[in-house]
Amino acid sequence: MSSTSASLRKPQGAAASAGPAPVSRARTILAGSVGNAVEWFDWTIYASFAIFFSSQFFPEGNETTALLATFGIFAVGFFMRPVGGWILGIFSDRYGRKAALGLTILMMAGGSLIIALTPTYAAIGLAAPLLLTAARLLQGLSLGGEYASATTFLAEMAPPDKRGFYSSFVFFSAAVGILAASAIGWVLTSTLTKADMAAWGWRIPFFLGALGGLAGMWIRRSIPETEAFSHAKKAGVEKQPLRTLLRDHPREVLRIVGFSILTTFAFYIFVAYVPTYAIRQVHADPKTAFAANTVALIVFMLVQPLFGILSDRIGRKPQLIFFAAGYLVFFYPLMTTLGPSFGSILAVELFGLVLYAMYTSIAPAIMSEQFPTSVRAVGIGTPYNLVVALLGGTTPYLLTWLQSKGMERWFFYYVLAGAVITLITFIRMPETKGQTLK
Repeated sequence: MSSTSASLRKPQGAAASAGPAPVSRARTILAGSVGNAVEWFDWTIYASFAIFFSSQFFPEGNETTALLATFGIFAVGFFMRPVGGWILGIFSDRYGRKAALGLTILMMAGGSLIIALTPTYAAIGLAAPLLLTAARLLQGLSLGGEYASATTFLAEMAPPDKRGFYSSFVFFSAAVGILAASAIGWVLTSTLTKADMAAWGWRIPFFLGALGGLAGMWIRRSIPETEAFSHAKKAGVEKQPLRTLLRDHPREVLRIVGFSILTTFAFYIFVAYVPTYAIRQVHADPKTAFAANTVALIVFMLVQPLFGILSDRIGRKPQLIFFAAGYLVFFYPLMTTLGPSFGSILAVELFGLVLYAMYTSIAPAIMSEQFPTSVRAVGIGTPYNLVVALLGGTTPYLLTWLQSKGMERWFFYYVLAGAVITLITFIRMPETKGQTLK
């Protein structure tokens, strides 16, 4: 029997005397991760299809202005993530993981449906961009809450000795959503004309995102509440969880911030920006750059469970230290020697994403292991999403601006400074492998 199969046949936690059937355990992992896939699909298609629908929501005349306005709305949604992590984290800690998982996927699907159905500016005027903004605000709140909710749910449902494996499906599912969005874009742009895409084709992925949300809600409807939350609720919920978090767990909050600095850079550089950087800086063919990115993302997705299992055997800290030290030593020389060939771009992408996977595969586990159940979701969602908003939201802009000035190497030094902070955080954190959640 494989280690993966075995993990689906063991009790769900130390407190469980007899776990559910194997199918129920597989469904638990699916329920905890499916929403994340839908969330990242919906989040990604906005950026991917903005070039087609931007002119539909703003006055005709200047396509560049319309596109910038559309991405401005994207940024507004981005900065709603810490608010979502805070509000929905409190909601999760007060009303349960199951309720929060249902709410976040409903919000994201609802945002996609609003975008899919909103008439054009020519039809309803200013109401069109206002509805688009409202939809993105809703989705930003949802994405901020989904990570904390899915993270706490999977970590609390997992046996202590399999928590790394269970948690690996959070980013596995995120990669599935991102790849699905990319695939839909390839299919639509290959089968429809540019005029059809601008007129109505761009609405298709948003309808698909809404349908995916409904499917996710159906999968999540029958999952049980976690035992950790049920036990904590009997003792009474925190009336002021954010105050309790900052008063009683400041070190753990700062630890989440330290975790998130380098990891935020890693995501937005290697998932989103390397293809653009290769095209602009070393004049790589766009098809070559995006093909390398796609192959690297597939590898990134597939290694998640493997690194999750590895951490359950050797511990969290060795993986995390290796990840941060690898970036500190190799990031600068690899980025400054990037070439235009498929092999060169793929090598850089694999370096960034495979090392990053050593963290992402166990990020939900190590974050959940920092806090007691009563403040776990808000403890994860608030500091994590705040760092992502501040650093992730500015990374593409800052790198593009420095590149335009011929000073992109200063950005690499910026990342290396983040690597130092994150490495020190990993070295100083206690080992949490196998611990029973409080």
